[in-house]
Amino acid sequence: MQPTLLLALAATLFFDDEYTERPRPIFDGRSLAGFVGRPQLDPAEEGKWSAEERAKKQAEWNADLAQHWKVVDGVIVNDGNGVYLTTAESFRDFDFFVEWKQSALSDSGLYLKNVPQVQIWDTRKEGGKWELGADKGSGGLWNNERFERFPTNLMDRPIGEWNSFRVVQIGARTTVWFNDTRVVDHVVMENYFDRTSPLPVSGPIQLQTHGGEMQFRGVAVRPISPEEASAVLSTHDSAGFEPIFNGKDFTGWKGPVDGYEVLPDGILRCRADSGGTIFTEREYSDFVARVEFRLPKGGNNGLAIRYPGQGDAAYDGMCEVQVLDDPDERYKDIQPWQACGSVYGQIAAKRGYLRPVGEWNFYEVTVKGTTIRVELNGSIISDGDLSKITPPSHKEHPGRLSTKGHFGLCGHSDPVEYRNLRIREIR
Repeated sequence: MQPTLLLALAATLFFDDEYTERPRPIFDGRSLAGFVGRPQLDPAEEGKWSAEERAKKQAEWNADLAQHWKVVDGVIVNDGNGVYLTTAESFRDFDFFVEWKQSALSDSGLYLKNVPQVQIWDTRKEGGKWELGADKGSGGLWNNERFERFPTNLMDRPIGEWNSFRVVQIGARTTVWFNDTRVVDHVVMENYFDRTSPLPVSGPIQLQTHGGEMQFRGVAVRPISPEEASAVLSTHDSAGFEPIFNGKDFTGWKGPVDGYEVLPDGILRCRADSGGTIFTEREYSDFVARVEFRLPKGGNNGLAIRYPGQGDAAYDGMCEVQVLDDPDERYKDIQPWQACGSVYGQIAAKRGYLRPVGEWNFYEVTVKGTTIRVELNGSIISDGDLSKITPPSHKEHPGRLSTKGHFGLCGHSDPVEYRNLRIREIR
């Protein structure tokens, strides 16, 4: 499918539920097959365990699960105690469905990729948790501190009635429909266990309960493909974005454009035997850029931010945002500030959020004043104020406090591809 058509269809196909793949049940209505027990646990801590330790713990958790979870008349029932019911399967980007019914004083929620949580609680005043925000309703990202934590609407039905959630998770971006009303819209869900990092790139979904009986049914999931994920990220809050590449030629661009070529379907590719920094004729001050890129094995390129039109973007401009196949063996010894998504030489990116070589990735780069934020495939991997750091490269970056400049691509003689390059100025 052509990129422009994909973007045009994203809103209708995705939000009208006309899926190319229907959600598949992960609860068979008869047993807890496909689920395991797991408590609240930092995935990074678990990653330190040996296989033997992990197996022993899992056996203990599964035994606990059997004591507190059961299936009654096609419904999952928990007594308000024990470990959490956890999918045996892990998911990266997904569309999750569940219906739930609570008892008085219950406190529950959904852990996404092992991280808390989409909140469920007794929202009555007599539930005793209004001081914590229960009066705002279930469905919010209650553990958030930096980003929005409460739902936009109070949609809870009376205790004892069934409610429904639909949760779309793309990277760390969370959207929640609660009883068919969108109450969380594309909000970053923070990593409760490490707020300096995004959510894990993938992980299971957990049904968390304590304090009172909870019932669940209609548990289903639809994995979201990379193409659909990028389309959703591209179309959300898209008003005001203007194309900076017309998909046909280099109109509006300057620099060594002969080092790049235009392919079918509006793809811009750096030539394998050439490159150099090409840049927009226009200059930008504060802006949000959205760019899709596809890396070949070992590919290396970059985004030039507030580039002066000459020199090295990483030093003479505000910065270069790395575009790099950093999992490749040839980059095993690079510095953290050289990884994909890093503000080269200045801010190290969190790694592991690239899609596999050959798949399209989605960047959103926000530049405001001396601050820059880099979001890769829905996860914020770099974020900082260049006026308040000491560059870890221990080199001078004389252009890093530039207030205006061109937007560009830093070719390094690798056939890195780009499409759907757009910018929205912040005024």
